[in-house]
Amino acid sequence: MIEAIRWLGIVIVAALRERRDLALENLALRQQLGVLKRRKGVPRLSGKDRVFWVALARLWAPWRRALHLVNADTVVGWQRKGFRIYWARVSQRKRGGRPPASSELRALIQRMAVANPYWGAPRLHGELLKLGIAISERTVSRFMPKNRKPPSQTWRAFLNNHVQDLVSVDFFTVPTVSFRVLFVLVVLAHHRRRIVHFNVTEQPTAGWTGQQMVEAFPEDQAPRYLLRDRDKIYGYDFRERVQSLSIEEVLSAPASPWQRAYVERLIGSIRRDCLDHVVVLGEGHLRKILKSYLDYYHRSRTHLALGKDAPEPRMVQPPELGGVVELTKVGGLHHRYERRAA
Repeated sequence: MIEAIRWLGIVIVAALRERRDLALENLALRQQLGVLKRRKGVPRLSGKDRVFWVALARLWAPWRRALHLVNADTVVGWQRKGFRIYWARVSQRKRGGRPPASSELRALIQRMAVANPYWGAPRLHGELLKLGIAISERTVSRFMPKNRKPPSQTWRAFLNNHVQDLVSVDFFTVPTVSFRVLFVLVVLAHHRRRIVHFNVTEQPTAGWTGQQMVEAFPEDQAPRYLLRDRDKIYGYDFRERVQSLSIEEVLSAPASPWQRAYVERLIGSIRRDCLDHVVVLGEGHLRKILKSYLDYYHRSRTHLALGKDAPEPRMVQPPELGGVVELTKVGGLHHRYERRAA
């Protein structure tokens, strides 16, 4: 009795399996027939057709005997391609790289860029570092407006082993509203890009220039080397005053301003950052403007050569000190950014 029941179960399972195989084979043939009716000429299988055969191959073992449009290896290739696409998408779900910048930081960079149209990405990056904001210079450049004036070109500093004992001196001219020409003398210390002394005159002489050197280096604060060009303004009276201060003069080659790159860069910065945007009324007005700019230059302006610090070092302010406030400098031409509690 038990043996008969067992055989009966086997027969029923075989019948059901044969019925299922017949239904699946019927479905496979109908699907291929639909592909043949869909277009004339060479039949083309769509993405849905490929998914159908990949799924049928997983559900029905003898699927190959019902396949006639393509080779069985083609269906296996579809399955392997789908496997690669699936795991490629899974592996890309987790985005790596740097964390995205917040909307507040983007707005701050935009505000700083608009308020300081003559700043480039390095200057803005230096200002953000002083606010305790850790961000790369490349990211700052990406968030800056695209229709801005490009930053000034870089320059190669004059190489000297005695940079801490070296100063440069040079003149530059400034036209006034009354078409007069004023001469500005600047004395620059190379070590921290600090302007030791400046003065303005309409008629410079060798004696006046030599007196400026005495005023720039009182007592025993004179440097060891003085770098200058071969202008005739540095005449006998000037050389005599410099020698009395025990300073050795180093003259650059004729028509070679790149040999005095530090002071030439300083004069360019004064023009680009300040004098190109104001109308000078006279000597007193020019002194006032330069005094305001040099205060900003020494205490606020970040420099590439100083590791994006100011000549008078600025402390890094962490976010815990409060929000970012904007301080107007040089009559609104530039700004300084600090953190202050609300």
